[in-house]
Amino acid sequence: MLRETIRLAAQTIARNALRSFLTVLGVVIGVAAVIAMVTIGEGSSRQVTASVASLGTNVLMVRSGGRFMGPGGERMRAPAFTLRDVAAVAELSSVGAVAPIRTSPQVAVYGNANAATSVTGSTNAFLTVGNWTIASGRAFTEAEEDSGAAVCIIGQTVRSKLFGRSNPVDTVIRIGKVSCTVAGLLEARGAGAMGQDQDDLVVMPIRAVQRRLAGSPDVSSMQVALAQGVGTERGQRDIETLMRERRRVAPGSEDNFTVMDMAQIASMLSSVNNVLTGLLSSVAAVSLLVGGIGIMNIMLVSVTERTREIGIRLAVGATARQVLTQFLVEAVVLSVIGGVIGVATGLGIAAIASGIMAIPFAPSAGIVALAFVFSGLVGVLFGYMPARRAARLDPIDALRHQ
Repeated sequence: MLRETIRLAAQTIARNALRSFLTVLGVVIGVAAVIAMVTIGEGSSRQVTASVASLGTNVLMVRSGGRFMGPGGERMRAPAFTLRDVAAVAELSSVGAVAPIRTSPQVAVYGNANAATSVTGSTNAFLTVGNWTIASGRAFTEAEEDSGAAVCIIGQTVRSKLFGRSNPVDTVIRIGKVSCTVAGLLEARGAGAMGQDQDDLVVMPIRAVQRRLAGSPDVSSMQVALAQGVGTERGQRDIETLMRERRRVAPGSEDNFTVMDMAQIASMLSSVNNVLTGLLSSVAAVSLLVGGIGIMNIMLVSVTERTREIGIRLAVGATARQVLTQFLVEAVVLSVIGGVIGVATGLGIAAIASGIMAIPFAPSAGIVALAFVFSGLVGVLFGYMPARRAARLDPIDALRHQ
């Protein structure tokens, strides 16, 4: 009986293919939007986790200011670090390596090609702490770091923009107004925690950036790799104690710097990402409600159009329950068709977006199943009223209907 009812529902839908498609369009859009948002959000979360994990679990980030980032996370005004602070941190027994960071947006030029990029002033410790590998060329020499020589190591994106596939090592490029010899080329790394291109960078000795590009001895932040076997709690405590002493923070006063480990940063970024994903998915889910209303409206129209047909069915012995089931099944079939198309569309959009954003394509079987089931429930909820109306028609009045 149910199979026959489904077959009749499919025939009815096929007879009005265009109207049926327009009816389920709201469900298609709603399901596709939810699937796409959740899949992209999951891919972003995995990208954040992978990017943070690439720095290692024993890496701390030290920044000037009382707060880091995120909602309500404006940092208080505080003095910047200096290279003396970096040297003092490096002397701690719990610390393995310290990379000072001073960034400066610049334009790199080679011949007729140019690339807007970010220049990072640091030392060879930047490569160690960040797990960077040099694909060709070399790192900085000690003399180059001490003197602030105009040498640089470039990422693969900068190489591609300036040199194409050519080997850039030992060539001279211009960074801002400074001529710089390319000492090395970094291995490709891909997108970072927030989707940024990690290969779009130029690394120079920090003294060169301070003197020739920034015009200031400030150090923006420090990346600290802890010594082997040292836990993040101990490392964080040692650095905080040292920095409070060096920056003369009074007992009981709030720190004017922030020390965070990678786990905290990953958790914070994932939380923000999850909130945004949930918000966008909730907005997208409204389309399902609109789609359900569309199904209810078209089923009410269908009941009116087929009043005489309903009367004939009731007159030849069909029960009210059978009529109710027929129209309810039609509504469910419509919404399920919309759910199937929506799932396929949503996964397709997510796959394309993941490729463009360079994040993992991470479809969730649970969300796909939930969206599919929810589309079926939409058909049941919004199809019940028209189906109930059809089942309650008086056979005599229905037969008289023109």
